[in-house]
Amino acid sequence: QVQLVESGGGLVQAGGSLRLSCAASGRTFSSYAMGWFRQAPGKEREFVAGISWLGDSTYYTDSVKGRFTISRDNAKNMVYLQMNSLKPEDTAVYFCAAAFLAGALPPPRDYEYWGQGTQVTVSS
Repeated sequence: QVQLVESGGGLVQAGGSLRLSCAASGRTFSSYAMGWFRQAPGKEREFVAGISWLGDSTYYTDSVKGRFTISRDNAKNMVYLQMNSLKPEDTAVYFCAAAFLAGALPPPRDYEYWGQGTQVTVSS
């Protein structure tokens, strides 16, 4: 079993940066692909970025390409989302999730474990 705890959210002005962190428990963290999702008020949860369990491939939704970077540190059981050039439309609760032995873009149903989320608010 994997438990996930996000941190690093906050209030930032448009154009600013934040780095989200997701701490994972469990000795099998390196066997899980990791993804970042977000949910804005009144909207459905959407995929933001993913990294394969091997760490050799990443995938981003079009709206964040070139601005966000996902990375992982298996030695520390951590996954990160570096967010640059933030826009008001990036405002949402951000969640990390884990999918066993998956690539960078598994089907949403493959994500077995989810964190509680961290709020990101971008002011204009």
